[in-house]
Formats: sequence, structure tokens, C-alpha cells
Amino acid sequence: MSRPEPPARTGTQDERLRPLVTVVPYALLAALVAVTLVVKRGAGTSLLVDLGLCAATALWMLWMVSLHPAWWERAAVMGVFFAGLVVLVGVLIVRDPWFGLFTPAGYFYAFGVLPWPWRLAGVAAVALEAGTAQADAVPKDSAGGLTAFAAVLAVNVIGMCGLAWWEWDIEQRNEEREAALEQVREANRRLRATLAENAGLHRQLLVQAREAGVLDERQRMAREIHDTLAQGLIGIVTQLQAAEQAGGDRDRWRQHFAAATGMARESLAEARRSVDALRPRPLETAGLGEALAGIADRWSALHGVTVRVSTTGTARPMRPEAELALLRAAQEALANVARHARAGAVALTLGYLDHEVTMDVRDDGRGFEAAPARVPARATAGAGPAGGGGGFGLEAMRERIEALSGTLQVRSEPGSGTTVSARVPHEAAEVGA
Repeated sequence: MSRPEPPARTGTQDERLRPLVTVVPYALLAALVAVTLVVKRGAGTSLLVDLGLCAATALWMLWMVSLHPAWWERAAVMGVFFAGLVVLVGVLIVRDPWFGLFTPAGYFYAFGVLPWPWRLAGVAAVALEAGTAQADAVPKDSAGGLTAFAAVLAVNVIGMCGLAWWEWDIEQRNEEREAALEQVREANRRLRATLAENAGLHRQLLVQAREAGVLDERQRMAREIHDTLAQGLIGIVTQLQAAEQAGGDRDRWRQHFAAATGMARESLAEARRSVDALRPRPLETAGLGEALAGIADRWSALHGVTVRVSTTGTARPMRPEAELALLRAAQEALANVARHARAGAVALTLGYLDHEVTMDVRDDGRGFEAAPARVPARATAGAGPAGGGGGFGLEAMRERIEALSGTLQVRSEPGSGTTVSARVPHEAAEVGA
């Protein structure tokens, strides 16, 4: 059966002291027993007393420390053990000064098993025994001898107590550092939890905003259908019923039939207008890149300014509202160039990145002094050097882009042209893809 190991203490210092309090004391005591046998052989009773004290010391250490490692954590028990050890070692030193060589074991036990501040008292007691053994040969029958004896004791006590204080201070700093690190780790854990919660709330808000937008659009469409198509169909039915009731009156029948035909045409026009409002005609038969190229070609032919259209990355499907937002942003940016920039060339770039889609419109026009980034859009939109433009189009553009969790930036300097950059998250685009 193997001997149980003492439990690990709180500090790394005690871990290093474990072999010093479980092995070294017995080795020191065995060596001193050998010295005693050599020096006192034939001394009879005196030798037996010394051997008996050494045996008592060994048994005391064995019972109190080695065989009961759980007692290490019980401060009162360790205090009793250390006091008994100091008494036994003190008696041995009084009998034979060479037992002062056993005092390092006392220091090991003081640092290994005594809590602060009892550790300081234990170190002082062992230091007094060590100093007494070291000054055994100093004569104590004169003032000089007593002074030398006191000096030896003081050097031992002050030096070892200072070492104990320094070691305790390092221990405290390590504990404070570990506590601070644990607080930082806990703060990081809370931060990660908060970020995860915020991300969940953000996704929830996006879903709620999307649902609210869908509900608003449904209500708008319901109003449009009620005010146009439904009313028109009711009117058509009414006119057809009136025509049926006209009987043989051909003039009245033609009058009601013509009214019904006119209402049908009006309802058809309203239906087409509603469809156009739902999805722009350029996006009905082409992707976003082709739609932007078509708009750029028509704008270039109308204003006589070259527009270079390019697409980077791999094109992939987007949510209709994202395509519509970028399309409207390009139309508004080109309209502003026509109104204010006096540009000779325009570059329109559509970029598909890993997590977002970007659209940049850059012109080489006269530019203007750009306002701060978060100044309301109406303060900067269309405000070239001429200072015109009400800015509603750019404000609507910004609101449309930001409703998709995107960003819109306008960068310009006098004489250096203007760049309008729109970015929308592609994660949002993929939801509806």
C-alpha cells in the first residue's frame, strides 16, 4: 500500500516544498543520528536519551504529517505539530549543538504547513534555535559574549523573518494577479455572452422589421387594390348590368358598354402601375448587373457622358428589396451627376464580396465640400458648388439602404469628383435568395 500524498496547497511555493517536508527532514535526522552514534558511542545513558529524542521526533513527523496528509489543511493541528517539533528540536540542540543542522527542516515545515501570520512566528522560533546552536561556543559570562550571542540570534531571526515576509508578499501579489486575471476572464465570458445575446436580439429585430415591412406593404397593396382595381371592377359590373337592362335601347346599351370598356382600360392601367411599383421593369427580365448596365446606357445616351460599368466577384441572387435599393441608389447617383457634377466620365462598379454587396458610382466632376458623415442627407445631397438640390432623393436612398442594415457614404472634395458608395449585407440578401 503506497503512502498517501499531502494535498496540494494554494500556492506553487507549497508544491515545491512538498518533498522538503516529506523526505528531507528524515534524511537530516538520520544523518544526525549517525553523527551522534559516532560522537557518543560508549556514552551510555546520554546516547540512549539522544536516540530516544530522535525517535520521538521522527515518529512525531511521521504521525502528524506523513501519515495524515489531510491534516495539512487544518491550521490548529499544524500549529500543535509545529510547536511540538520546536520543543523536541530545542531539547536536542541544548543537549548537542550539532542538532542545529536539523533547523532547515523546521524552516521547511514553517513555510509548508503554517498559515500567515503564524508562519512568521514559527520562522522566528526556528531561527532562535538555529542561532543558539551556532553561538554555542560563544562565552556567555561577559558582556561581549552576550552581545555576540544576541547578534547571532538577531541575524538569524531578522534574516529569516525578512525572507518569510518577502515570500508572503510575493504570494499575495500572485494571488491578487490571479484574482485580477480571473476577473478579466469572467468579464470576457460575460462580454461573449452579451455579444451573443445582442446578436440574437439583432437577428430578432431584423426579422421583426422585415415582418413589419411585409405587413406595411400588404396593407398598402390592399389599399391600392381596394381604391383602384376593386372599385373599377365594381363599376364595370354595374355598367354591364345596366347595359343588360337597357334591353332594345341600343343607344343606352352602347353608352353603358363604352363606360364599362373605359373602366376596364383604367383598371388595367392601374394594375400595371401597381406591378411596376412592386418590381422595377429593368429587374423583371435581367439581373442586377444587367439592369444597372441598361440604366447606365440610357443615361449616357441622354446626357452625353460616358459611363463605364463593371462587376467584380461572383454574381449571385439577392433579395428583391436589396436589388431595388441598389438600383434606386444608382439612379439617384446618376441623376445627381447630371444635375450638379459637370462630369466627363462616370464609373459604376458592382461588387460581390463574401458577406456583402457593394455599389460605387464615381464621377470626375467638380465635387464639393463634403459634410460630416452623419449630417442629415438633405444637408449634402446634390449640394455641389452651386449649392443646389433639396436632397430628398439622397435621403430616401440612405433610408432605403439603412433599412437593409447597410450603409451609404458620399465622399467628395472640390475639384476631385464625387463617390457614392452603397453596401448591403449579403447575409440579408441570401435569406430571400
